[in-house]
Amino acid sequence: MAKKDLDAPELYINRELSWLEFNDRVLQEGLSEDLPLWERLKFLAIVSSNLDEFFMVRVAGLMQQQAAKVRRRDLAGMTPAKQLAAISRRAHQMVEEQTGGIRDVLGKLTEHGLGVFGPEAWTPEQHRFLQSYFTKELLPILTPLAVEELEPAPLLPGQRLHVAAVLGRGTGEVEERIVAVPVPSRIPRLITMPGEGDLQLARLEDVVAENIGALFSGCEVLATAVFRITRDADVAMQDDDAGDLLQAIEEAVLDRRRRAAVRLEISAKPDRRLKSWLAEWLHLTTAEVYEIDGMLDATVLWEIVGRPGFDKLKAPDWPPQPPRDLIGTEDLWAALQDHDVLLFHPYESFDSVVQLLELAAHDPGVLAIKQTLYRTSGDSPIIQALRRAAENGKEVTVLVELKARFDEARNVQWARQLEDAGCHVVYGIAGFKTHGKALLIVRRESQRIQRYVHLSTGNYNDKTARLYSDIGLMTADRDVATDVAAFFNLLTGYSETVGWSKLTIAPTGLRQRFVELIEREIQVATPDQPGLIMAKVNSLEDPEIIRALYRASQAGVKVMLNVRGICCLRPNVKGISRKIEVTSIVDRYLEHIRLFYFRNGGHEEVYLSSADWMRRNLSKRLEILFPVLDPNHRQRLVDMLETLFADNVKARQLTSDGTYEPVVRKGKKVRAQERFFREAVKIARSADQTSMRFRPLRRPKD
Repeated sequence: MAKKDLDAPELYINRELSWLEFNDRVLQEGLSEDLPLWERLKFLAIVSSNLDEFFMVRVAGLMQQQAAKVRRRDLAGMTPAKQLAAISRRAHQMVEEQTGGIRDVLGKLTEHGLGVFGPEAWTPEQHRFLQSYFTKELLPILTPLAVEELEPAPLLPGQRLHVAAVLGRGTGEVEERIVAVPVPSRIPRLITMPGEGDLQLARLEDVVAENIGALFSGCEVLATAVFRITRDADVAMQDDDAGDLLQAIEEAVLDRRRRAAVRLEISAKPDRRLKSWLAEWLHLTTAEVYEIDGMLDATVLWEIVGRPGFDKLKAPDWPPQPPRDLIGTEDLWAALQDHDVLLFHPYESFDSVVQLLELAAHDPGVLAIKQTLYRTSGDSPIIQALRRAAENGKEVTVLVELKARFDEARNVQWARQLEDAGCHVVYGIAGFKTHGKALLIVRRESQRIQRYVHLSTGNYNDKTARLYSDIGLMTADRDVATDVAAFFNLLTGYSETVGWSKLTIAPTGLRQRFVELIEREIQVATPDQPGLIMAKVNSLEDPEIIRALYRASQAGVKVMLNVRGICCLRPNVKGISRKIEVTSIVDRYLEHIRLFYFRNGGHEEVYLSSADWMRRNLSKRLEILFPVLDPNHRQRLVDMLETLFADNVKARQLTSDGTYEPVVRKGKKVRAQERFFREAVKIARSADQTSMRFRPLRRPKD
């Protein structure tokens, strides 16, 4: 088939609708009767946080295009207006299903001694308690806003709950006005009420709404509604021209608070005056208003999940195990000189990465440390180790990516702390985000310089390393270390590209490298040794990569893709993608690995990367693709891929119409994440038994 035919819109799935299907897979976990109630709450909360970011960025961007009268069609042939209409239909359906799921789980929790009750279910005693709580704890800090009357209109921040009220006042003909009261954000959303035995909770917004009349003496409260605004957070950051990037980032973060509204969530069946006035005031259409018969901002469910006790409602813990390549290691430097170390998080502990940095910070032989930081935790031990290293006289260079969306403010803070400690902090290459994950340690050993490297598919974040599945590699390989050193030189000022020995770097050559690997698979495939590509990514959207995979399928190469989220490729299309299968796994850990396998005529090659198969990763970010050189590690990664494709418990398969259905495979049930954990435990226990020391009993002394 001619190349132009591979551009046909019917061969592509719209990116935004594909993302919504991913969030639906998260929702299905929250609706699943097979999961413990605590786990269902987590997934139902994640659905809300996912939707928030989707509206703030993706929907906001489409609304900007629509306002500018952009009619450019996407890969799937949809204009911004058509995308927004389709998104609205699917998102409304999703929110309705999520609300029903939350109602179901909360109903079941009452059977286990925990209840979240609305005002209609409060006892007289609870009414009195909450009224007293309102008077003592809330009334002094509430600020009513006469939104109709103030000029200019007050700025109501996004992602925050408000209670709107219609007030009546005066004699004779009643004068009505609308006011809004921000619900305090620094007070827990769930308030414990007095009651016999069980844990009974009230929502903070309900307490404010029920007692709002106390704020308006002499007025009658005619109607109330809880609402929440989502604002455009798709702020363009022109760092090419920013004289002070730190200041520019801070201004961009502040600018989000003043951006246009893109969604209004409001409690179900609101007073007509409130709904219509809010929508008109925010310049939103009916399609952009979401009535919710239940809990607005379901991320509050994390407050329930975080409560102690209720262990019988939780899934069994899967504690991280010692990395198999480091079991029994006493000297980390010697171990890395002897062999590469593959780390499989969260099944294997991230502590070894932190320990490597802490060891380097205090080792007198270490001369320099260089590291990229994209996202890190709030009390990051990585940051602390880098600060100690600088204070101990090491040359420490850190690239802090200030443009990591929604982590900008935190990264600005880290950048300043690192600079104060004496680190040399850089902010990447103008016009690009630095998304590659790399650590380089330079150490003097026996009159020579030795370099140690850590590369990863995931961030240097000790918290998410317990929640995301990622793979890291520690190595002292000279070629890899030379390339990583050149990568850091690229980031810190030597901006000319170099000839890479082992690494491939985006944006200069990564897309081309992937296409070459796919095309090579077509060329070397034979009837006796048919071509095979296996890949695991978070998202697949890049049109050039998709066309290359289509060509591979047409040439008879089997293509097996595990794509967690967005997938714009349409599998199982006659004459185009019959040889392509796409599965997705949503389970207790967020699948975050980028892993690529090419059979290569029997000379197998395996690669890991920080990059997804998306245009932004391959064109607008600095990313790293690195080969796995150790044959045992290559086989281990191939086994991982085969396990992922064998999953018939949590896996869902993408159909040609863009929807997903459960994978049906005969044989015993395989849940990939559970198998990975069991294998890690088995290896750790086996190592413990092997290292046991037996002490003979001696005859007691007389």
